[in-house]
Amino acid sequence: MSAMKLQDAVLLQAISDAERAAEFSGAVIREVRGREEEIQVIDLLNHIWGRTMDNPVLPGEFVRVFGETGNYIAGAYVDGTLVGASLGLHSSPERHMLHSHIAGVTSNIVGKSVGYALKLHQRAWALSRGIDTIEWTYDPLISLNANFNIRKLGARPVEYLENFYGPMVDSINAGDSSDRLLVRWHLRDPTVAALLTDGSRLPLPVGNATVAIPDDFGAMRVTDPAQAREWRQRVREQLTGLLDRGARIVGFERGTGYILH
Repeated sequence: MSAMKLQDAVLLQAISDAERAAEFSGAVIREVRGREEEIQVIDLLNHIWGRTMDNPVLPGEFVRVFGETGNYIAGAYVDGTLVGASLGLHSSPERHMLHSHIAGVTSNIVGKSVGYALKLHQRAWALSRGIDTIEWTYDPLISLNANFNIRKLGARPVEYLENFYGPMVDSINAGDSSDRLLVRWHLRDPTVAALLTDGSRLPLPVGNATVAIPDDFGAMRVTDPAQAREWRQRVREQLTGLLDRGARIVGFERGTGYILH
């Protein structure tokens, strides 16, 4: 099979996987169109992150330009109501990469696979435009996100970013350092493609070091901020120390934490 036909096969399967994931979630996933729908996305993200229009997650004029210049803005709709959104921007052309800047779903539909459906829609969108890698950041102490990104999607952690955004004033991150883990999702990787088509999780890899994290760091930040700060510092030191010595994060398991080799 020629390289072009193989790429077409990967794209067609990605579209099929995205459609199946959307159907399973009960949501319609589509690109957002026009200023009115963009404002709805901003309102939704403000609600999820506990912000207001006076202090939005993203300024309206930025989202307007974002959408008009061919970047990725998609919404998840249940019974016509917007319940999730995802935005990504093109990286430098020579890298053929999309940076997924922000994604979120409302609390009442968490656990219904809408976020997963959004991610598979983003993958199909990127592949259809010749983009074969998506990168994004997430808080390395949020075990739910670590499990989702690494085990369920097959993304690969590549860099620890200390206090990446600086101080943040939303209801989720306020009072905490904005440490992030950068992951890259290689969309044409056969392991990733098989994982998304099967809907399974990656098997646990063999490693020779682990870094534990709390199972519910989000709750800890609220109930015991001092302990949360201790965990932040501990995980930062352990992960950066290992990564600086050449280790790689090769997996994650809730209850165990990050698995490194």
